[in-house]
Amino acid sequence: MQIQNLYPGSWGANCYLLTSGTHAAVVDPSAKAETILNAVAQAGCTLEMILLTHGHFDHIVSIDTLRDASGAPLLIHSYDRDMPSDGHKNAFFRVFGMPSPAYRDAERTLSDGEVLTLGEESIRVIHTPGHTAGCVCFLCGENMLLTGDTLFAGGIGRCDLYSSDPLCMEASLKQLATLPPDLTIYPGHGPTMRLGDALDRAGL
Repeated sequence: MQIQNLYPGSWGANCYLLTSGTHAAVVDPSAKAETILNAVAQAGCTLEMILLTHGHFDHIVSIDTLRDASGAPLLIHSYDRDMPSDGHKNAFFRVFGMPSPAYRDAERTLSDGEVLTLGEESIRVIHTPGHTAGCVCFLCGENMLLTGDTLFAGGIGRCDLYSSDPLCMEASLKQLATLPPDLTIYPGHGPTMRLGDALDRAGL
């Protein structure tokens, strides 16, 4: 499986394009829809899925435009399902003091341990609540872990927003610590890093 970061996205959020053969998925479409669709076309792929690690406003900017242009479904964990359409829950109102765009609900919800198929390769969903109740990480192939805002190269996601929970975050990080330390993490913000090193920086 190949991965490409289409950064810069909105508010410094990373946007990842996953490809396997002629099959593509985008994770956290913070970049402009045109940028994403051009990257899909250049890769010679068809966009099949729009995946969200969680429902905060800075990760969802292009979800409706992409769905309209490609027909690809939006997938988010069930606990975050109503966040894209609610500016109070997705933190837009907290940051900007005004209502957010009312994005449409997801076509599908995700659950812990679910395995998605992209071409001939797999994407495993790992539920990692803490930053939000429905945060997930995506284990792609054998060596890539998309961690969203759960784990960064230099720290962890904040736990003072709607549905955040510091105790859940602690448990989620311990869960990630059971994975192979040589996995490369691709976080929602900032650079990549070896999983073991990122956990060390987080104090685990």
